[in-house]
Amino acid sequence: MPLASIPSPGHAVWHLGPLSVRAYALCVIAGIVVAVAVASRGYRRAGGRPGVILDVAAWAIPFGLAGALVHTILLDNRHAFGDEYRLWHAATVSVAAIGVPGAVALGAAGAWIACRRSGITFGPVAGAIAPALAFGLAVAALGNWWAQQFYGPPSTWWWAVRISPEHRVPGYENYATFSPAFLYQSLWEVALGFAVIWAARRFALSGERTFMLCAAGYAAGGFWVESMRVGPLPHALGIRYGALGDIAVFILAVLGMYLTRPGRRPPARGQVKRAVVEDSPGDVMSV
Repeated sequence: MPLASIPSPGHAVWHLGPLSVRAYALCVIAGIVVAVAVASRGYRRAGGRPGVILDVAAWAIPFGLAGALVHTILLDNRHAFGDEYRLWHAATVSVAAIGVPGAVALGAAGAWIACRRSGITFGPVAGAIAPALAFGLAVAALGNWWAQQFYGPPSTWWWAVRISPEHRVPGYENYATFSPAFLYQSLWEVALGFAVIWAARRFALSGERTFMLCAAGYAAGGFWVESMRVGPLPHALGIRYGALGDIAVFILAVLGMYLTRPGRRPPARGQVKRAVVEDSPGDVMSV
């Protein structure tokens, strides 16, 4: 047994009459608030108008939550079509694999639509959203601590998280403390947010490239954390759903950064030399 460990909360749900308040949902809401606040500050510092990020968030947040909802519904019903492999079943498996990356992608699509409707340039908005999104996801990831899910193999380090018996996955009932994968994810996203801010300023990245850099960094960290997660997790093509989504996001983000790389400047055109021809003394013609 470790000398110390991170305790898990005793309650993750509070019942207020007929209403149930879940800690995970509160963490997601807190993450949204943090993301909007950071993006608004970054956009204003870049010279943007106050209030623009709030207008964009009115579109981006519902799109992102819709993506997360689709993921949850299809993941919970992935076996509803029987054991026979069907085209519809294959489609639901593919869509259910989007997870958080898909929710972020749909949120970005909502932000793009909002910018198009308002006549706002998307680049500066995307640049402000990128680090803000990382910080917001870091806060939302702490909801896994309250729910006692998303943890790694058994661990005896002092920062291991204590998991209640009812939340331990099959095969690990005799272990009490596990690697806090959710904490690694949260710390990675905080570091990613600061790294994206530094890179955007150091290399003068455009807003679109800043966002794609953040997406690639998130996917790389997500793949690492997902690889240590324990439990009977669903697979597609022999790969875990979460890892599959991270791979797709990383490839698309890197490809996007390559396609939007600053083009080489065309060779400078040499100045046309003036041929001076003396036609007669004191008379000069330029050709």
